[in-house]
Amino acid sequence: MTFAFALHVLVGLSPVLGFLAALVFLDSYKLVAMRTVVLVVLSGVVAAIACYFANGWLLGRLGIGFAGYARYVGPVVEEIAKGLVIVALIRAHRVGFLVDAAILGFAVGAGFAIVENLQYQRLVPDAGLATWIVRGFGTAVMHGGVTATFAMMSLAMIERAGRATPAAFVPGLALAIALHSAYNHLAAAPLVATLAVLVVLPLTMYVVFERSERAVGDWLGRGFDADTAMLASINSGRFADSPTGRYLDTLKRRFHGPVVADLLCYLRLHTELALRAKGVLLMRENGFDVPVDEATRDKFTELEYLEKSIGRTGLLALKPMLHMRHKDLWQLYMLGK
Repeated sequence: MTFAFALHVLVGLSPVLGFLAALVFLDSYKLVAMRTVVLVVLSGVVAAIACYFANGWLLGRLGIGFAGYARYVGPVVEEIAKGLVIVALIRAHRVGFLVDAAILGFAVGAGFAIVENLQYQRLVPDAGLATWIVRGFGTAVMHGGVTATFAMMSLAMIERAGRATPAAFVPGLALAIALHSAYNHLAAAPLVATLAVLVVLPLTMYVVFERSERAVGDWLGRGFDADTAMLASINSGRFADSPTGRYLDTLKRRFHGPVVADLLCYLRLHTELALRAKGVLLMRENGFDVPVDEATRDKFTELEYLEKSIGRTGLLALKPMLHMRHKDLWQLYMLGK
């Protein structure tokens, strides 16, 4: 390994990895575990390898030339490949706020950029340092930024719709493809493209992190009050007289007695775990790493058993009481891990 090769790889990869590390550091609530970040980076690596073969196959059959392909087809293929990782994470409730959407989206792009720049080094070993500065500070960071944009916009659309429908991902994907294509259109002016990335992306991330930090705090405050009131009502012995208790009583006409009892147990357990999750987030914000104890893990085991007992229909019946929006499901995943 020559010094020039090592320098090129360092310049080509360190900006995007450094930017990712900065995003993780700025996450005061520690919404994303380092293990998750590493796994998502590896997912981006897999996406890049898949695109290498897909791009080669399509380029040989479309007959539009490399420049045209890079501007119009490549961005579509690559953003879909990276976007599929984000779709899987969101649908599995691994993403709850714009902060973790930005981190995980950028992590996918970082993994993709690692493979792309290593491949570029193999194909163009004589490229000068200026080229690698553009590759590192421009192209690599662009990959992370556009995928982070897709993740954040998709999450915002899902929060507005209330569920993760396929249509919720379309606007973010279209924007990511457009940004990627616009960057590739500036291939003749690489310094301009790199400067645009370095100016726009940090400002965007700063605004996102500021707003998301406030959103997390507001959600925690409202959620604590609602969950505490719910749990107090269940434990007070006067739950049957509450609006939630009266609603649960109406379910007796639709479900057998044992199932109704399981519905109440599920409601109580879900609320207890939701409170525990919010407490963990607040402790993390203040610098304390709170491990999940065995009693909490036992509650998750019981929750899974109750989910099977009451079935999908029972969960749908409880939905008005649990406010099971995307953030609420995410917090349970976060606590379970």
